[in-house]
Amino acid sequence: MPSILQANNLVRKFGDLLAVDNVSFDIQEGEIFSLLGPNGAGKTTTISMLSTLLAPTSGDARINGFSIINDNMQVRKYIGIVPQEIALYDDLTAMENLHYWGRLYDLGGRELEQRVQEVLKQIGLSDRAKDRVKTYSGGMKRRVNIAAGLLHKPKLLFMDEPTVGIDPQSRRMILDMVKELNQQRMSILYTTHYMEEAQELSDRVGIIDHGKLIAVGTQPELTQQVGETDSIRIQTDAMDDLPTVAEKLKGFDGINRVIVEEGGLNLITNDAESSLAPIINQASQFGAHIKSIEVVEPNLETVFLHLTGRALRD
Repeated sequence: MPSILQANNLVRKFGDLLAVDNVSFDIQEGEIFSLLGPNGAGKTTTISMLSTLLAPTSGDARINGFSIINDNMQVRKYIGIVPQEIALYDDLTAMENLHYWGRLYDLGGRELEQRVQEVLKQIGLSDRAKDRVKTYSGGMKRRVNIAAGLLHKPKLLFMDEPTVGIDPQSRRMILDMVKELNQQRMSILYTTHYMEEAQELSDRVGIIDHGKLIAVGTQPELTQQVGETDSIRIQTDAMDDLPTVAEKLKGFDGINRVIVEEGGLNLITNDAESSLAPIINQASQFGAHIKSIEVVEPNLETVFLHLTGRALRD
């Protein structure tokens, strides 16, 4: 399957800060590719470069064969952008906002009117189309934000953390919309720090942290890279000296890595079943007052923990 996007050694510096560090990946036509990483990992900066809003310090990318550096006007014809921040005018209605954005895409007349009606139906807001955006909930505003990026029928849609700060019902609607768009053969670059979103949506996932793309692959491929590891999440009393307890457990047989989290520990082990009882015994000896224990089978979060040594929620 041909690639709609090819990113090659993208670098972006802000003074002494290296925000994106030699990032390379591709997105195939009709694929959902997720960039998964914590806040500050470089996801938004990467999308800003790919959408031609921010020039790379070095490196390049091609979208539908066109360079983001040399052919940026051509690139913009093929991409849609759903930014993390709401890009709407509160005093305008949803319909008026969409007409405004549609004209920026050089749409007009009957074609624009038809597309506005189509995307309003697609996001489930036809009945609220003439209400001012300031009367909308956060989730409804997010949906209009998505509609604005779909007006010109892009081949590749960039979605930057589209479910941040919204209610569960709106989040579910947006995830289902992403799947529906993909069924229509739209290629999507989706950034998130929610492991469960990446697991549900993605054909392939790129794990990014501190500006570096650490690993890329399908979920089984990523799990295979780090082995069949489990995560044992231990919640303890806040007064415990967790760093000391973690240091003691690092030398314990069967433990690959120990990560200190807020209010507890996360232990990476090859066999949670055989390790669990001895770990509890050892943790108690070291003064950890255990409140709860959860065993998490291999998933993207355990992959992230194994590769970076810190929790995805950081």
